[in-house]
Amino acid sequence: MIPQITASTIYSTLGNNSSKVPLAIKDIANSCGLTAASYMSGDRAEGKDRFIDEFGTQAIWLWGIPAYQKILDFCMYKPAKIDPSVDVRILKDQKIFEAAKEFAPTKAILDSLEKVGANQKTVKQLNIAKFALSTGLTALSYFGLTKFRHNYTENQIKQDILNKQNAQKDSFNIQSSQDIPFSSAFSNVHSVSQKNPSFTGGMQDFIFDPVKNLMIVDGIITGERLSHSKNPQDFFGYVVKEGSFWAFMYFAGPLIAKALEKVADKKGKSIDLDARVIFDEQLKNSFKDGSIKSHLAAFKAADVSDVGIYKFAVNPETKNLVVDFAKNSDVIELVKGSDKVDTRRFIDLNDLRGVAQKLEKLFGQYENSGESLDDFFKSVQKLKKGAIWKNIGSCIGALGILAPAIMLISRKIGSGSDYQVRKDIEQKMAQNSN
Repeated sequence: MIPQITASTIYSTLGNNSSKVPLAIKDIANSCGLTAASYMSGDRAEGKDRFIDEFGTQAIWLWGIPAYQKILDFCMYKPAKIDPSVDVRILKDQKIFEAAKEFAPTKAILDSLEKVGANQKTVKQLNIAKFALSTGLTALSYFGLTKFRHNYTENQIKQDILNKQNAQKDSFNIQSSQDIPFSSAFSNVHSVSQKNPSFTGGMQDFIFDPVKNLMIVDGIITGERLSHSKNPQDFFGYVVKEGSFWAFMYFAGPLIAKALEKVADKKGKSIDLDARVIFDEQLKNSFKDGSIKSHLAAFKAADVSDVGIYKFAVNPETKNLVVDFAKNSDVIELVKGSDKVDTRRFIDLNDLRGVAQKLEKLFGQYENSGESLDDFFKSVQKLKKGAIWKNIGSCIGALGILAPAIMLISRKIGSGSDYQVRKDIEQKMAQNSN
């Protein structure tokens, strides 16, 4: 069943800080800007090298971990007869785990949970191993791309030089690539085994958050680039590139979102609910007839304990708007193609309670606004859309225009504006010729 794409789902995805889609859009802008800046620097070989680096790395960065995890599911989980869809975080609270089995929507899901419950130590070890291996293999794929890029660019530059030196081409003795000194971009590539992450405590957040998965891979890439800068100009270029990437890819988005939410709050219009909820006619109708009050009251009455609110949320008999909106926001995951809660998946109870708190706040703002229902919701929806576009637009501008411009300007006004790799190869070939 293909999910329906609507304006609300698009805004929800773009405004989700745990989604890869906004990251992909930002990275495409960054890659296009940096590639254009490299071509504008005047060296075609540098432009090609940047294109391979940026877009090749982007493909590995976005799809490497998910692809390797699928392979590891087949190689590790299938022989152990463990369902990889079971989120091990549900094992933290045994009462909740028992409730997950009690309300399992299908016998297959119940069997999966029973199997996991009987092999908890093995399941936890498999989960950590899958995370470590998928991350390591992704990083290794990046190093493989880097090696290919180095060889390709070197051969292209050599051919350019030979074409310009036709009269002397027979006297050149082209040595192997390892004899040629490279700039920081061509520094030694380390084995990924030296950079295996340590899995303790807070690492759990990185295991289960797809965006934080990418941060580990980026940490390896950034460390490799900065630690092998050959000169101050190289180091400055990487500081601008990697610094802007980390700032606007991972940190600026949530901070900008929070700032814009505070601005909207001051106007008496809360926009921190998921866009799919804000644009849902059911929410508007519940405000109109006041039924949201009874749904909030029923939710609060069930919230006597963690297991109590969990059972209320996953029980198929529950008819509650707070729970429905939590499902719309992906706080509660459903079995694909149905309206039943997938109890293999983890429910963050703080996020679930947060949905109720945000609904209550928004309803209070409506009651105190003195505006008509239509005017109030039009204003909230307009603020929500504006905040999302401002957020992603500012990040795209910084990554796709500002950072490449700074790097290009620094190259043009610096003492060594020529492509360093070409200069290294020309120097080595001249020495060989002499």
